[in-house]
Amino acid sequence: MTTTTPETKAPFSLRRWLSSMEREDRSVVIAFSMIGLLIILGTVFVSRNFATPEFLLLQLLQASILGSIAAGQMTVVLTGNIDLSVSWTLNLSAVLAMSVAGGEDGNLLVGVLAGLGVGVLVGLVNGIGVAYLRIPSMVLTLGVNALLRGITVVYTGSAPQFQQAPPFLSEMVKGKAFGIIPGAIIIWALLSVVMFIILNRSALGRKTYAVGNNEVAAYLSGIRTPRVLVGAFVLSGLMNAFAGILLAGYAGRAFNEMGDSYLLPAIASVVVGGTSILGGSGKYIGTIAGVIIISLLDSALQIMQISPAGRNIAFGLVILGMLLLYGRAEKVRE
Repeated sequence: MTTTTPETKAPFSLRRWLSSMEREDRSVVIAFSMIGLLIILGTVFVSRNFATPEFLLLQLLQASILGSIAAGQMTVVLTGNIDLSVSWTLNLSAVLAMSVAGGEDGNLLVGVLAGLGVGVLVGLVNGIGVAYLRIPSMVLTLGVNALLRGITVVYTGSAPQFQQAPPFLSEMVKGKAFGIIPGAIIIWALLSVVMFIILNRSALGRKTYAVGNNEVAAYLSGIRTPRVLVGAFVLSGLMNAFAGILLAGYAGRAFNEMGDSYLLPAIASVVVGGTSILGGSGKYIGTIAGVIIISLLDSALQIMQISPAGRNIAFGLVILGMLLLYGRAEKVRE
């Protein structure tokens, strides 16, 4: 008579569990785990207030601006390109919007449309240059960024100009819904829903991933790849302009060089969130996690009184670390 012994389950292995996941899912899990680790380390080594609800809400408020930029940057990176015109697209859009509004609520809508128009125009220039003229995105967008800087300085004059934000805009960004949640966080949440739908439920999103995986194959399959590239850059320019308007509302004014500190963190947020710098792979929820990670890291470094140069070094090391971790991973999205 033979007896059967019950199968023994192998002990749980975190490494085995992570390796069994798809790359995109694994990067999201790692990113959200890093958020928890940063909060714990920040509470222990930086400040006891690091994990308080008030401090975390402030981080989400600041992250909402970076999150808007990262949303557009991710779309461009998914196509295998990059947008380095972030800083001065944000700057010119904010300065023009606040200048047109003139600090008056009645002129706010016209000012916002003017600012967003700058973002769309910059995106069109970048997109047409990359898609039709075949100029490398890194070179083109860097040149456009320099051009926008010059235009902004000519528009405002050599002396710093401070354009006051209308009270309604400041209240919309910093005012708290139900007395708890700042308006900018709600705006970011709504924007995230829209971005999720675009990237996961729309034809543009599917085509964006296809172009990032293999632009030639996407073109041969019938996708009008130039239009997809232009659309990605227009979306990035629009998000940069939108972030500039939010930042002006948060600061209560618009001024030159207000966007200089956002380029590297935006790229870092996308990379930390698991989006492949080669294009074609990445989840938007990972980018959200990356934005929160970079915001927490930046706040911790500021509390520790690390200089802006030191913070840039930290962001650069984070980008390099994530590239070593994900850079050689598969490119194709299932």
